[in-house]
Amino acid sequence: MKPNIELMNLFWTTAGISPGMGEISPYDFKDRVEAAARAGFKGIGLWHTDLEHVMLHRPLNEMKMILDDNGMKYLELEFLVDWFVDGGRKSESDTRKRRLLEASAALQAKHVKIGDFYKVPCSLSQVIEAFAALCAEAESYGAKIGFEMMSCSMIDKLKDAITMLETAGAKNGGIILDIVQIEQMKIPFAEISQIPLQYLMGIELNDGALPGSPLYDPRRMRRFCGEGDFDIQGLIRCILDMGYIGPWAVEVMSPELAQIPLQELNTRAFQTTMSQFA
Repeated sequence: MKPNIELMNLFWTTAGISPGMGEISPYDFKDRVEAAARAGFKGIGLWHTDLEHVMLHRPLNEMKMILDDNGMKYLELEFLVDWFVDGGRKSESDTRKRRLLEASAALQAKHVKIGDFYKVPCSLSQVIEAFAALCAEAESYGAKIGFEMMSCSMIDKLKDAITMLETAGAKNGGIILDIVQIEQMKIPFAEISQIPLQYLMGIELNDGALPGSPLYDPRRMRRFCGEGDFDIQGLIRCILDMGYIGPWAVEVMSPELAQIPLQELNTRAFQTTMSQFA
């Protein structure tokens, strides 16, 4: 039986901006949600800075109403860093964490995304302890915590990420996989298939090319599906064979894509991604 595929449009795409262009969308929150809904998406993403900006004009209950009125079943809140370190950086992280968890509870978010962008030196045991503590705190808010493993993070091997999840033993903790990171780290599908299904919290799809490819362009690392070299359909088959039934996420971004009108951006993101499931 063909699964019922539902797509989320994550922050950078639905916001119409790209990293390096700031962290606040030029589009109103309601306009973004409506554009995503018209395109066919069942969820969106919000970046912490943008979330706080929206809350200056719209309370959380009004944001929840807008999401519900437009059939948004899923919401991702991101991004928490430094949750595993000590000192001043941890204090700042704790403040952001509280705001994200409070928003997650009010908006009934699917998950809060966490990770690391800086390859911060840290022992695996310290990361495991911090992850377990974070998940325990999140549980009191009814929140789930999704760790996005990236080549720039303190955990950049899938086996270590699985060890963190299994050792922490948190039922509300999981892993999020982005195809561009899978390609960059050369993680084989056979290794991905060994992830225990209960820990697979999300899959992010996009397309692109790596150094050595005729299509490589460092300014366009995340393109619409079908415009690059990534084995998107191979990943989809792998994940479906594992028994995954949750929503799939779209995360495309570049300065070029940020010039596309909001509705067209959402529509192209939806249609090009759905075509990979045909």
